[in-house]
Amino acid sequence: MDVTPAPTPAVAPAATVPELLPEPKRLGVLSRLAPEPMKVVLNWGRRYSLWVFNFGLACCAIEFIAASMARHDFIRLGVIPFAPGPRQADLMIVSGTVTDKMAPAVKRLYEQMPEPKYVISFGACSNCGGPYWDSYAVTKGVDQIIPVDVYVPGCPPRPEALLQGILKLQEKIARESLADRYATAGSSVAQLTSGLVAPPAAEGAGK
Repeated sequence: MDVTPAPTPAVAPAATVPELLPEPKRLGVLSRLAPEPMKVVLNWGRRYSLWVFNFGLACCAIEFIAASMARHDFIRLGVIPFAPGPRQADLMIVSGTVTDKMAPAVKRLYEQMPEPKYVISFGACSNCGGPYWDSYAVTKGVDQIIPVDVYVPGCPPRPEALLQGILKLQEKIARESLADRYATAGSSVAQLTSGLVAPPAAEGAGK
């Protein structure tokens, strides 16, 4: 009897096991938050060093002054009142009725403040015109000319309301990202030089 051994079934070659590489060292799930400590420190500094530029226009300014006195003492919150001028201020508090005649001055002084800058609208007149909203000479809210971060309602608000508004603003500063706040799509050369004086023509350029 011819006994022929059965053919051995073909076996696929074993898959090549890749050489295990050492796992790179990571910060875990907190790796994406690596720049967070720097943002926290910068926001902490802005939060507790607000130099106030008071724009008192009417009776609400008296409540602002009361909030800065010893009884309420908003300096304990890191708010320094009465900055020498807009170039040294971080926070503008508009307290009182903004008229159309005063609106350009409010906007001009706001633009002179350095970035980052914040605005608290203090009182009904500053928020929406208050009892004078239908007057031909009253601006219907300071937010029509400058951006407002916190609104404090009341006519006039008590000093405690201003303290609450300052705390709300500090909470906003603590969690803000300046990159998101001031991110732009890019500026052209024409936009950057639009407000500059044109240089004199070079000698012999027209010859």
